[in-house]
Amino acid sequence: MEKNVVIGVDFGSDSVRSVVINGKNGEKLGTGECRYPRWKSGLYQNAEMKIFRQHPLDYLESMEICIKNALDQAGATVREQVLSISIDATGSTPCPVNRQGVPLAMLEEFSENENAMFHLWKDHSAIEESLEINKAFSNFRGINYTKYQGTYSSEWFWAKILHTYRVDPKVKEASFSWVEHCDWIPAILSGQADPLLMYRCSCAAGHKALWHSEWHGLPDRECLNQIDPYLAKIHENYGQEPKPSDQKVGYICAEWADRLGLSIDTIIGGSSIDAHAGAVGAGIDRNIFVTNVGTSTVDMMVSDPEQLKGKNIVYASGQAEDSILPGLVGIEAGQAAFGDIYAWFTSLLMWPLSNLLNRSSVILENQKQLLINELNEKLIDELAYNAGNLEITGAMTALDWFNGRRYPYSNEYVKGAICGLSLSSDAPLIFQSLVLGTIFGLRRIVESWTNEGLRIDQMIAVGGIAKKSAYVMQLMADVLSYPINIASSDQTCATGAAIYAAVAGGLYSTIQQAQKQICEGFEKTYYPDHSKKDALNKAYHRYCEFGSFIEQF
Repeated sequence: MEKNVVIGVDFGSDSVRSVVINGKNGEKLGTGECRYPRWKSGLYQNAEMKIFRQHPLDYLESMEICIKNALDQAGATVREQVLSISIDATGSTPCPVNRQGVPLAMLEEFSENENAMFHLWKDHSAIEESLEINKAFSNFRGINYTKYQGTYSSEWFWAKILHTYRVDPKVKEASFSWVEHCDWIPAILSGQADPLLMYRCSCAAGHKALWHSEWHGLPDRECLNQIDPYLAKIHENYGQEPKPSDQKVGYICAEWADRLGLSIDTIIGGSSIDAHAGAVGAGIDRNIFVTNVGTSTVDMMVSDPEQLKGKNIVYASGQAEDSILPGLVGIEAGQAAFGDIYAWFTSLLMWPLSNLLNRSSVILENQKQLLINELNEKLIDELAYNAGNLEITGAMTALDWFNGRRYPYSNEYVKGAICGLSLSSDAPLIFQSLVLGTIFGLRRIVESWTNEGLRIDQMIAVGGIAKKSAYVMQLMADVLSYPINIASSDQTCATGAAIYAAVAGGLYSTIQQAQKQICEGFEKTYYPDHSKKDALNKAYHRYCEFGSFIEQF
């Protein structure tokens, strides 16, 4: 029987999703989704302390359920036709492992120790360490290791390691190496979890650990040793040179072949960070700008290395070799909060109802939660509808720095702010200001890139907000003055991972060839309303001026 079915698995912040696709013609045969049970219960997270950790068993248990459901939906005979599997995952989401590559949290001694778990991308507990690392990396014997990524972030690999070592000596002593989530899953599926031998993907290594050919790998061991000797240990135990996402890692191990009901000759392909897979699933190529719009944003392009020579975009992006598309330089920026800001505002508005209704004696007990749920579901749409009827000229000014600022000019200490409140300011007016603020943050990134000579011929948006909010996306087209294409697929990240699997399995020789067959095109295009251009430009300049003012404090 011909094997041409590929599986793409996308590990997001809250759940894992999978797609089963005919790799020859792109037909979607089945899908699955499973939320992480421990994470869903609120375990291992403390927003006030900026701690967000996930247990490795959440990933394994959810992945098994998710893939099985997708295969069951695809039909009884599909398992026999599966050629290959690839994955993507959030990043930087690293975890301490022992010499065998086992996450420490899977050992009895550390089973409930959050420091022994995967440190989710949005964990900002290592801000102080990131400042220390940035200082050391910026100038070590004349080398600037931040040259291609800009200011080192608390979200990234080395900062999280250093912070953990300093707060938890037991984890420090027990760990042999650290592994990114997107590298650990292929290692588990292929049975090659030895940290010195396992696959490491180019995009996580380049963007988060600062691997680069200019300095022949990771930042110099001695540089890391000067920060902390244990960082030098991780340097020694990092293992193999990173490889692109389209590579063949190996074959599925007997355990996972049995758990998923697949043949032991199923190929395990490479991986990437989730947003990068989403860009691939959306159809990214040269001169195409893809923004993944969800709780936060990731903005991406690719370029030939020679096209970037002489361009100073490090303040506005990170660049890594063989990232997003093999052979090209992946360019990445983003905002630390986007949809999370809208969620904050709706939660703020829902607070009285959520906290007072349960004490009411007027409404029956079984109706209370139903009412809360109904209002919560309808609130964001009602805000968007009313905000959409407001004039731009009367808009307040809001900064989108609720979770710090990634780009341009990274600063994790800045905070969000709203200017122009009056006694007549109502919920739709405030919501309008928040939406404008988030989109103006995106415009700053876009203008930073184009001002440095990056050419944008097309814009594609993926993610939950891109699919669900016509108000936000139309305003985005108006602010950016670009048509914005909305990707048809509701699983672009998993589709991108399936494209990796198709190339790793030999169905295509390049990702671009696979994209032509597997990408689903666009469901809608938002065109800019140029009649709003002058008003939006004035509002944008107020945003920039307000930001400059607030950043002084």
